[in-house]
Amino acid sequence: MIEQMLLVGGSRGIGLAVAEHYHTKVKNLICVSRTRSPFGHWIEADVAVNADLDRIGAASENQSLDALLYLGGIWEKNAFTADYDFANSSDEEIDRVIAVNLTAPIRLVKRLIASLQRSPNPKVIFIGSLSGLDHQASREVANSASKFGLRGAAQALAIELKRTAIGFTVINPGNIATPEVLNDIASDTFSPQVPIPLSDLIAVIDCSLSLSPDSYLPEVNLAQTKAG
Repeated sequence: MIEQMLLVGGSRGIGLAVAEHYHTKVKNLICVSRTRSPFGHWIEADVAVNADLDRIGAASENQSLDALLYLGGIWEKNAFTADYDFANSSDEEIDRVIAVNLTAPIRLVKRLIASLQRSPNPKVIFIGSLSGLDHQASREVANSASKFGLRGAAQALAIELKRTAIGFTVINPGNIATPEVLNDIASDTFSPQVPIPLSDLIAVIDCSLSLSPDSYLPEVNLAQTKAG
């Protein structure tokens, strides 16, 4: 049973939908985002800032944390459109994409190890991307690099922290039917396609969190049957 869950990225997109799903199902839901989340106890934080990561870690200090869901993520300007141009992507933009998508999850796990260890069945879930799979990278260099790296980080964390019995899962989805994606499809920013229902992604998260302490799902790829 999940009593305490920490969800990063709970104010929009995938994170908002997952927060809505769990806010009545867990005793203490903590949502982290830069803008206010309508669900759970909200911590205003920028995960690219170490001091903010310290505050997030302090929220679970001396407590048992059953689940960490890192569902936040960013990408470059004009990503996934014909207007994306790597040559004009600033160093600051590249650094921030990698900081939010890759460095922050690693640093946050380090701060939460003790809290996760107090749970009888600790699970960590990262949202990756199909573009982080071998030979499936998209044109967005920083985003693809961060998603490749996230998979490696999860695998290394599972090895390094094996004694803690924390289960690390990376979910690599195609386009999910968030309001933002649906708007991009409707406005022809994205090609015509049928995105993955939010309920399908939530079902995968539910499955991962429902496993016993004796097993975990290392990686799940969730693809569209009617992709653009």
